[in-house]
Amino acid sequence: MKVRAIITGATGMIGEGILHECLLSDEVEQVLVISRKTCGIIHPKLKEIIHENFYDLSPIESQLQNYNACFFCLGVTSVGKKEPEYTKLTYDLTTHVADTLVKLNTDMTFCYVSGEGTDSTENGKLMWARVKGKTENHLLALPFKAAYMFRPGYIHPTKGLENTLKLYTYISWMYPFLKKILPSQVCTLKELGLAMIHTVTKGYSNHILHSKDIVALSK
Repeated sequence: MKVRAIITGATGMIGEGILHECLLSDEVEQVLVISRKTCGIIHPKLKEIIHENFYDLSPIESQLQNYNACFFCLGVTSVGKKEPEYTKLTYDLTTHVADTLVKLNTDMTFCYVSGEGTDSTENGKLMWARVKGKTENHLLALPFKAAYMFRPGYIHPTKGLENTLKLYTYISWMYPFLKKILPSQVCTLKELGLAMIHTVTKGYSNHILHSKDIVALSK
């Protein structure tokens, strides 16, 4: 099976890394990036749609058909945000995109980047974890061919990419140490990208994937 993937968040660190792996992979034949601004990449596999309002995809719906994967990497930090604002930017936006895509692509696998610590009960003390949990639960209930929630811990960046967060300039040296003492809590951005591709081509037994699952599925 060849992967035809829609990617969101390609101008961020994680989305850029996923796009990078898709463009390198022989398993991926087509990529559509939906973004508010260009990702700045030209490639024979790649098509890009610049679209400002992710809460209304109706103007571009006709261009979102015949894809069998969505790698949803769009997200914002909860720092400085109240729950209603963070819910709108996380739950409302993500579920609108997913609700639209599931109507258009019955054979789609949907991958969502959540995070370690996400609260599936939706009742915990951490606001971001509740909202992410609510988002995950909505996605898992949709009639996609399959849906996978990715909960990585530390993600080691891919060297040479443009959108790596500045924080990693100071902490990347810790990766070998973290991998040795906390192997179940770390993965590379490359492994994350390959694992997403393999959810489509291979599938996986768990629909919530932690770092150790991501590493295993990337092989």
